[in-house]
Amino acid sequence: MSLPYSSPSSPVPLTPLTQASTSPSARFATATLEETIQVLKTTLDSGLSSQDAGDRIQQHGYNELTTDDAETMWSKFVEQFKNPLILLLFGSAAVSLLLGEIDDAISITLAIVIVVTVAFVQEYRSEQSLEALNKLVPHYCHVTRDGILSTVLATELVPGDVVRFSTGDRIPADVRLATSHDLQIDESSLTGETEPCGKHHEAIEGRSQDLPLAERNNIAFMGTLVRNGHGSGIVVGTAKHTEFGMVFYMMKEVEVRKTPLQIKMDHLGKQLSLGSFVIIGFITLVGILQGRHWLEMFTIGVSLAVAAIPEGLPIVVTVTLALGVLRMADRHAIVKKLPSVEALGSVNVICADKTGTLTMNKMTVKKLYTLAQQRIVDVDEPADSDMLRLPASTMLLKIGNLCNNAHVDESGHTVGQPTEIAFLELNRRLGIVDERLHQIKVSEQPFSSDRKWMAVEYRSSTSSAPSSPSLRGPRTPRAGTPTPSMVYIKGAAEPVLEKCKRYYVGPGDERVLDAATRVLAQGRAHDITVDGLRVLALAYGPNVNELTLVGFVGLYDPPRPGVPDAIQTLARGGVRIMMITGDSQGTATSIAQQLGIPLNPGRGVMSGPALENLSERELQEHIAGISVFYRATPRHKMVIVKALQARGDIVAMTGDGVNDAPALRLSDIGISMGKSGTDVAKEAADMILVNDDFATVLYAIEEERLLHYPPGKSIFYNIQNFLRFQLSTSVAALSLIAIATFLKMPNPLNAMQILWINIICDGPVAQSLGVEAVDPEIMKRPPRSTNEPIITKPFIGRVLASAATVVVGTAVTYIREIGRRTEGWDEDSEYAKRGTTMTFTVFVLFSLFNAVTCRSQTRSILTSLGLFTNRMFNYAAAACTLFQVAVVHWSPLQNIFQTTDLDFADWAFMGVVGFGVILIDEITKWMANRTRFPRGGLGVSSSPSRSRWSSQGMEPLLGKIEDSV
Repeated sequence: MSLPYSSPSSPVPLTPLTQASTSPSARFATATLEETIQVLKTTLDSGLSSQDAGDRIQQHGYNELTTDDAETMWSKFVEQFKNPLILLLFGSAAVSLLLGEIDDAISITLAIVIVVTVAFVQEYRSEQSLEALNKLVPHYCHVTRDGILSTVLATELVPGDVVRFSTGDRIPADVRLATSHDLQIDESSLTGETEPCGKHHEAIEGRSQDLPLAERNNIAFMGTLVRNGHGSGIVVGTAKHTEFGMVFYMMKEVEVRKTPLQIKMDHLGKQLSLGSFVIIGFITLVGILQGRHWLEMFTIGVSLAVAAIPEGLPIVVTVTLALGVLRMADRHAIVKKLPSVEALGSVNVICADKTGTLTMNKMTVKKLYTLAQQRIVDVDEPADSDMLRLPASTMLLKIGNLCNNAHVDESGHTVGQPTEIAFLELNRRLGIVDERLHQIKVSEQPFSSDRKWMAVEYRSSTSSAPSSPSLRGPRTPRAGTPTPSMVYIKGAAEPVLEKCKRYYVGPGDERVLDAATRVLAQGRAHDITVDGLRVLALAYGPNVNELTLVGFVGLYDPPRPGVPDAIQTLARGGVRIMMITGDSQGTATSIAQQLGIPLNPGRGVMSGPALENLSERELQEHIAGISVFYRATPRHKMVIVKALQARGDIVAMTGDGVNDAPALRLSDIGISMGKSGTDVAKEAADMILVNDDFATVLYAIEEERLLHYPPGKSIFYNIQNFLRFQLSTSVAALSLIAIATFLKMPNPLNAMQILWINIICDGPVAQSLGVEAVDPEIMKRPPRSTNEPIITKPFIGRVLASAATVVVGTAVTYIREIGRRTEGWDEDSEYAKRGTTMTFTVFVLFSLFNAVTCRSQTRSILTSLGLFTNRMFNYAAAACTLFQVAVVHWSPLQNIFQTTDLDFADWAFMGVVGFGVILIDEITKWMANRTRFPRGGLGVSSSPSRSRWSSQGMEPLLGKIEDSV
């Protein structure tokens, strides 16, 4: 057969999907496996050499989908000048130039450039933060190169690579299948078909040009997910030469979903803008009616609009959220999408998998039990060592070895599922030879959460092939098969026992498993679970319905260090932990007690089957008292999540398996494991725990919480701090200009000075409010309500109190300077310049000191939080102070901002006046904390019950105190 793709060195041209003849997957679907190997110059056993793979990367590029960003940094910078307010300021500068006021025109233009530059830097920083988020979740795959199976980044794959995949993996490229064992792949993301597609490795008859995607059953497509079984194959297409890549490049644009908080901030910004426009328009109109120069009032009005309208608020929200996500990533919690961040602080129930999340997911065989000896053997007990050599124990370990897909890699490490690794390590420790080397695997039924067992069929390597291998029923070997195949099974005790008809005593000695012996076996299995061990039953037979029970093994999976402390901390913060496991009741209860999960006596545990017998209403009534669900399947997880959500709970769900994906999507926050989690689970999750450590969930919730409850910091809380600072400064500026206008006093601030104040509001000082350190007390607060608004009455009270302090202090300074004049107030006179310089500088100092108070809503800056604990804020404030000094004393800037030199006494006076905002804020916080915590001290709990106080009770109290101030 002649293939169009004749050489691996020939790049595949990119053409629309409708032309199947140009698609590598279509070409190789009709090719035999031998032809595929020949064309791509590879082998199934050794794969490509490292050198060949490197050469092909240079030729084909990396296996990643990227978009060309046509917009340059310069074009983005120019885009900032299209803001209507900026254009109005340019108009004001142009009019000034036409009227011969060249200094004013230059000053306005320079101010515009500074404002636009600050806005551009903020937006660029936002984009860079979001780009960093997209790189947090790298995709790995298993590839054979140089004859060695290793794990590499999927982006490094090239045509000709030999890859392996199993249940839960994401297919890393378009792959021509070479082997397939019960392989089913979910192709819904590509074809729209909801049912998984069964795969095989035989060539498909027909023409490549006429072969639709749905019929390419020997191709595994990039981005699809393995739902069942395992297989291997040869990479035939990467990046844009995959079917998924072609669809990707057909998309013209991708709309980025805004977070609910960003939408709220957009709406709030529009409301504030409308209110500001009304006030500014009124101030400008009054000034013109009073006979003031129209150009002066117009310029001041536009400048006030630039300063007062929070056009940078959505960007600040994005940056703050993104930085919070990046900080979580540093603590091994990767949040995939920004909207997920907002739900973290409201979570009040966490449904956690036991294995791998609450425990180490490192199994070791601790105990054995065989019906032949009818005694529980402790593997680590020297006195029981002889028992491990008896025929029944040897048979038990043989089954554990054969019913096993774990293997030893090139570095000598055992790779595979923890349960299967435990059997291999025990056999290696006892010096038992790997039985799989002398057997030929005929077929396999992988473990599933519904069956709760795994079975494999083997025949001796010295016998001929069986006639029709089947795990599902009796089979009759045909002539020429002297050694029939045998089925080996391991799984949960209950389903395996149901399939057993006999039990093993020794070679050639199998006895009927009567009712009394069955009850004895069940009792011994329960005895093992009481110690917190997972129990597996092992059996063999001609088929899965005619089995001979050999015995049980007890495997121990120790609790993760730090998990009990994390559970206690979460519980104190009002977050309930619900453990869901497929283990038996004894194992689940024992582990829950070791982890410190509170159990209600008599009704704290429930089985999956019992859950199925309850109606939705009954489950909602009972679930409040349940802490542990045992013998639960992924299907039960969805029922549990729905019941909790129906009660109004905000639910986080952890999972790592393929069947966990629906529950992960259904929950408010789906959490997947990073190491043990399948690609399917990671795809469905909102957050990934890189280290599989449950304590990381605590860090993530700690990072996000809480909006209204200090001490401590959260993403929402920091956004509110920024908003408080910006609004209080804007209100103060508007009020100051309005008062001066209505009292027919000279304007205390000119347009350039107002624009500089805007830079403080939206610039580094404001941004640095988003990086306060997390306080350990934060997790003692209950979750916030999802319906709780960001702007509340107490918040408005704090804004108005801060603005009033700034306005009063600045007005006193301004009136003081007016009272010093000995002649008329001429704008060009030294008295006028000194008055505006003093007023301008004291307002800037007020703003900087006000920013200090906005770092915390209740903690004392002087005695609790500390003035110098936020390094970024310190740098930003110092830079603004130095620039203000330059504005006052450096002649080039004096001409722009119309300022004059001040002496040391002036600076000392302004510093004392500006510091007043901190003193008033400290008194307010002291009064509020004294009322809230009369015996516990400022910000320190004196009683555990304090953590249960609700925000509805606290905020009105704090609001009243601030209103009185």
